[in-house]
Amino acid sequence: MAILHAPSNTTESAALAVVVAATILLAFVVLYLVGFDQGAISRSGMYMHELMHDGRHLLGLPCH
Repeated sequence: MAILHAPSNTTESAALAVVVAATILLAFVVLYLVGFDQGAISRSGMYMHELMHDGRHLLGLPCH
């Protein structure tokens, strides 16, 4: 069984905080693109639009 411990110094704590913040930000961007973007940002052709559209259906988000 793994034992979790707090980082030992402030540099490790700051690095961990940056990684956690970047992960959360990336998760929100992906959620926005898949769940709410209607083509305003994902203008890279019909492939991306259809991928996002299918993702909405897969996740059960309303899109019509």
